[in-house]
This record gives sequence, structure tokens and C-alpha cells, in this order.
Amino acid sequence: MASVPSLAASVHQRVADALMAALPEAGSADPLLRRSDRADFQANGMLALAKQLKGNPRELAAQVVERLPVAPTSADPDSVIADIEVSGPGFLNITVADSAITATLAARAADDRLGIPFAADAGTTVIDYAQPNVAKEMHVGHLRSAVIGDAVVRILEFSGEKVVRRHHIGDWGTQFGMLIQYLIEHPHELDHKDAASGEEAMSNLNRLYKAARALFDADPEFKERSRRRVVDLQAGDEETIALWRKFVDESKIYFYSVFDKLDIEVHDPDVVGESGYNDMLAETCRLLEESGVAVRSEGALCVFFDDVKGPDGNPVPLIVQKSDGGFGYAATDLSAIRDRVGNLQADTLLYVVDARQSLHFKMVFETARRIGWLNEKSHAVQLAFGTVLGKDGKPFKTREGETVRLEDLLDEASERAAAVVREKSEKLGLTEAEIAERGAQVGIGAVKYADLSTSASRDYKFDLDQMVSLNGDTSVYLQYAYARIQSILRRADETQRPLAHPELPLAPAERALGLHVDQFAETLAEVAGSYEPHKLAAYLYQLASLFTTFYDQCPVLKAEGGPAEVENRLFLSDLTARTLKQGMSLLGIRTPERL
Repeated sequence: MASVPSLAASVHQRVADALMAALPEAGSADPLLRRSDRADFQANGMLALAKQLKGNPRELAAQVVERLPVAPTSADPDSVIADIEVSGPGFLNITVADSAITATLAARAADDRLGIPFAADAGTTVIDYAQPNVAKEMHVGHLRSAVIGDAVVRILEFSGEKVVRRHHIGDWGTQFGMLIQYLIEHPHELDHKDAASGEEAMSNLNRLYKAARALFDADPEFKERSRRRVVDLQAGDEETIALWRKFVDESKIYFYSVFDKLDIEVHDPDVVGESGYNDMLAETCRLLEESGVAVRSEGALCVFFDDVKGPDGNPVPLIVQKSDGGFGYAATDLSAIRDRVGNLQADTLLYVVDARQSLHFKMVFETARRIGWLNEKSHAVQLAFGTVLGKDGKPFKTREGETVRLEDLLDEASERAAAVVREKSEKLGLTEAEIAERGAQVGIGAVKYADLSTSASRDYKFDLDQMVSLNGDTSVYLQYAYARIQSILRRADETQRPLAHPELPLAPAERALGLHVDQFAETLAEVAGSYEPHKLAAYLYQLASLFTTFYDQCPVLKAEGGPAEVENRLFLSDLTARTLKQGMSLLGIRTPERL
């Protein structure tokens, strides 16, 4: 089915047509339509137009109004506008017809995608997100990249973008020489047969890492053997690579178990870590040096920038290759850009990375632009995110001052939510298994929503008590609104069905809810274009709030207007639920049918 024009688009087109008919000398002027608290919409374009035409804005506005068909006196049976008035210095206050609201919503309801367009030729985005480190536990700092990245992937794919996921895990570097050497000398320390679960896998890796580090610090001979092992790893020695792969795989068992708890799909082909670009590093450096983009400075290969200076006022370079011949992170990141643009044919490279790395990526992107790997056809964007804070406003730590393990945090969220569900389970007759399942859906959803409802660039406080609350801007509030609608639909008898009746007048709460439901497509388009999931979260919270007002003011199954009004309100409720479910799904949050 074709996309459904929004009421805003329909009104905009009619006002633009009337403006051109009344004032042809104005050309295709923009009426500057926006939502208003004085009417459904307000057009503010007359002021700028009056300056251009040297006329009186109120008089010009009156001429436009004369060309606008208004129901019900209009001969146009499909007229969208019910009333229009000129106010202030030429503003047009526009009220939409009730019939137009219901008819537009009916067209949306007839489509599985709710009338949202699918741009099949939108382009290709490679998104770099969810980047844990091999042999290290995931902590609260890994939460935001995974959650924000997953939501952006879902939103872009729903919009029609071809999305290529890339999980740039930390799986290379000097510490792996130490780990591999220890594993060679103590082969019993890492046993796949004992790692049936993510926690067991991480337990093995933790034990291995601590033992290797202790020996590395205490035994100079082991330290030297470890350094030689790094050389073997970089040279591709078969035994070394085989053991390296063994604990990379062990780490993946753990990573995948944590992502599974987060309800985020991570597929093995999408995990391309630092090691995946090793074969490109030397050529990347050669190309940069031969082009003159990078130069040798004190033996290192560097890129300099006029606007990047250190505390002493001297330029701070991007070091691509160290003076000892080793490659820096920049070489890997620039090689990744080459691969993503050249091989994956990316139009957009999107990096969901901590804001503290902004300077690094600014220099990397500028370097890629200078050599031509990024250009007018391919561009890179860092979706920088802030820090997760504790209730005290400081970086989130345990009472002992340690970084909070992500698994512990997710487990606690699920347990807290299960307690909330258990309180209400008597009425629903839920089993313990169902309580646990809903607890996970609510708890994980609460953690995700708290992150996604905050602008990515801002820090936010992690407060589980608030997150699982039924009150306020929480995912539980949205999930409860959805479950309430499902309860209404279940209680309807065989003669009561969701059916649109455009001929019926709408109560104020019905109008407000209907107009907001109709904004879903425009909201998604804005969110997809700006990579701002928090705007979708804000839309959904307002949708749930408007439904709560509608539910309080407009009886559904016992509507006083008779069977047709019952059907119309069931229709509005059902479409609201479908919109909530679709929107929450795009944020990666489940919507239980009963709660």
C-alpha cells in the first residue's frame, strides 16, 4: 500500500495551493505550517510574504482564506479544513474537520505499516556500535552504544535504509600476547566444555586474565616471552592465531549472552573487530604518506590539524603509525573507513561512540576526507553519547568503587520489574514462569527506555526505582497503556468491533489523540534523519498520556452515542495500540499483552 499523507501534509498542500491562487506573484511560497495551541495548525508564512510583496499581512491572509474550501459549507466533500481564521498580524489558525481525522486514521489502519512510506532506494548505512573488548567483562559503559545503536538500526531499516551492522570489538593488541603465552603454558585454564553459558565463559576468561597478569608482573622472563608472542601474533603464526581465536570465541559466548539479555540480536558475520583490518594497515599508511596527507614526525607517521592543539599551544597530531613501526588506533579506524566505503559501498558511516572519543573521530574523519575516502558521496557521522551516572550524579560505580557489571545491572532490573508484576499477578492469574518472562520484558525495557528517552549526547542518572515505576516518563507507563488497550479489546463482545466512522463528531480528547497518532510517520522520518531515538520516545510517551486522558474522558465499551461510537472508539484505541507497539518495537522494547 502507498504511504498515507498526514493531516499536516494535506493542510499544508491546501494552504500552499490557496496561497498560489490568491497571490500568484508570490510563487511557491512556504505557508510555514506548524502545530498550535490556538487551533490544530497555524500558518505563519504571511508575515515574510507581506514584506516581500510590500503588503498588509492581514489583508493578504484574508485573500488566501477566500481560496480555501472549508467544510461543511464547501462543495468539496473531502475538505480537510473545518474552520480557519485570521489572527494577530496575519496568522492563519486552522481547525481540521473531524471527518478528515477519522478518514486519515482509517487509511493508516488499513496498512500493516500504518501508512508509513518505505524508501527502497534510501541508501546504505554502515553502523558501528556495541563494541565490547575480548577477555573483559561488559560494564555499564557498554550499555549506551548497544542500546542506542540497536534502536537506530531498527528505525533506519524500517524506513527503507540498507543497514550493515559492524561490531568493532577490541580483539587485538599487546595484552593478547600475554594471554596467549599464558594459555600455551597453562592449556587447562581455558576449556570450552566448561563454558556452556556466558557467565561460565567470562569466569574462565577472568581467571585466565588475572593469572596471566600476575605472572606478567612478577616474572621478567614470562614478560619477555609474552612480548615475543605479540610479534608471533602479528606475523600470523598458526599456533598463536589458533589460541587467540580460542579465547576470542570464548569471549563471544559471553558477549552474546549479555546481548541476548538486552534483547539485541548480534550475528557473528557482523562482528569485525580490530583484527579484521590488520591486512590493510600497511597499505593505509603507505597511501596516506604517498598522498602527503600524513607526514613523518620524529619517526612516527602523523596527520596535523591547525585547529587541534595541546595545552602548550603546539599542534596535536593524529598518530597513524608509531615510531617503532606499530600501528595506532587511527590506522585501524582509517582502514575500516576504506573497507566500509570501498567494499560495503556505504553512503553513510555512523559511529555510536562515547563522546569522550569525539576529538579522535573528528581527526580520523578529516583525514579520510583529505585523502578522498570520504567525499560528497560518502560521509561519516559520530553519534556521540554521554555517560551513565549514579543517583549521586557521579559516574556509576559499585559501593566498592568498581565499575558496575552490565549483567548484574540487567539481572537486578528484571528482578525489580518481576516484583512489580508479581504485585498485580493475582488479577491476571500469572504463573511464576510468566511473571519472570514479563519481569524481563519490563525490566530490560525500563533500562533501554531510560537510556533512549534521553538525548544521546547528554549524561543521565541510572535510577532503577524510577525506571520500573508505573508513573512518569517510563517504559512501564507505555507498556501499561498498551496492555490496558488489549484488555479493552478483549472485553468487547462479538457485536463490538474496531471500525472507523468518519461521519461521527469527535470529543476533544478523541481529536487530540487522533491528531497525535497521525504524526507517527512524520516523527519517524525526523528521527531517522537525525539519528535521535529520544524524539520517538517522547512521541510515544505523549501518545500514552493522550490515551490515558481519552480513556478517562471517553467511555469506550459504554459510549453514550450508541454502537457506532463504541466501534469508533474501539478503532481509535486499537490504532493507538498498534502505533505504540510499532514505536516500542523500533526502540527494541517489548509490549506484553497483559500487565
